[in-house]
Amino acid sequence: MKKSAIYLVACATGLFLMGAIKRPSANGLEKGTPQVQSISALAFGPDGVLFIGDSKSATVFAVNTNDTKKNKQATPVEMQNIDQKIAAALGTQAGNITITDMAVNPVSKKLYLSVQHSDGTPVLLTIDGDKIAAFPFKDVAFSAVALNNSPAEDAKDQRGRSLRVSTISDLGYADGKLLVSGLSNHQFSSSFKSIPFPFTDKQDESTLEIYHAAHGRYETAAPIRTFTTAEINGKKYLVASYTCTPLVLFPMDELKPGMHVKGRTVAEMGSGNTPIDMISLNKNTGSYLVMANTARPVAKVDYKSIAAFEGTLTEPVKGTAGVAYTTMPDMSKVLQMDKLDENQLVVIQKKESGAVDLLTANDIK
Repeated sequence: MKKSAIYLVACATGLFLMGAIKRPSANGLEKGTPQVQSISALAFGPDGVLFIGDSKSATVFAVNTNDTKKNKQATPVEMQNIDQKIAAALGTQAGNITITDMAVNPVSKKLYLSVQHSDGTPVLLTIDGDKIAAFPFKDVAFSAVALNNSPAEDAKDQRGRSLRVSTISDLGYADGKLLVSGLSNHQFSSSFKSIPFPFTDKQDESTLEIYHAAHGRYETAAPIRTFTTAEINGKKYLVASYTCTPLVLFPMDELKPGMHVKGRTVAEMGSGNTPIDMISLNKNTGSYLVMANTARPVAKVDYKSIAAFEGTLTEPVKGTAGVAYTTMPDMSKVLQMDKLDENQLVVIQKKESGAVDLLTANDIK
């Protein structure tokens, strides 16, 4: 009996000690409360991990959403006056909030929205059917990486605008790495970072240069506004767009640490316009690049056309030039966009009435 009692005590003690030992969680995440100061961009990584780009603190957080239940059939979503409903959920008015980004979990198909309150408070929300809920940051598994060579908090451009707010202009995830576009404190400030995930001390950073046909000059100080990655003619590329909408290719194998890389401008899609979101769709009819813009309808480019265009724009352009594209007239004034699946886009769109609606576009041809 004594032996059994001692054995049980030993086992119980052993279990207690085992529970007290801190073990690394999946993807190097540890439980805590991330101090998110702003939300500039969102992107999903593996296993329900959501990357949150925080330009104010020049940090990217990787947060475990625990949202990993696979949804094989994406359900179309529709929510009218979503800005008003979000504002009501936050106890304020629609004029006091800005929807800064939207990301669809590719596994569960659940939507995540980032919102900035006029008082500066960032909020992460989930949309599940007709339900809006705040994602709690308290006691979540997360990790963080502070971005190297970020603009100083008080850094300004020639027009007196903050450079820090563009530290992170877009995020992506590919081949086990977090991809970050934005501005740096380098002489050529447009930069692109590739950071292994789980996070380590390693950050590969390149500075970028493009020929901006609408502006008629080479540029190194404007950040990529949105990007995706794609394989074109058997080679992997960063496909990017900037304000006034040049479409530029950067070979991924040239984006090496410390390198200054010149992109190949393959299209000029019109000045007076800013790209918002860019995704790739792989359909039975082919592969397409789809891009939302501030001043024009959503544009669609066939990757076959990009692959066939071997030149680069190096002369000033008025209007459009280079690779041809089509527009989707019913998808104008799109504020946010992401891929729900290979056949459906989910968008936040401002209607002619002024209403801001969340809806699915499923007639992409």
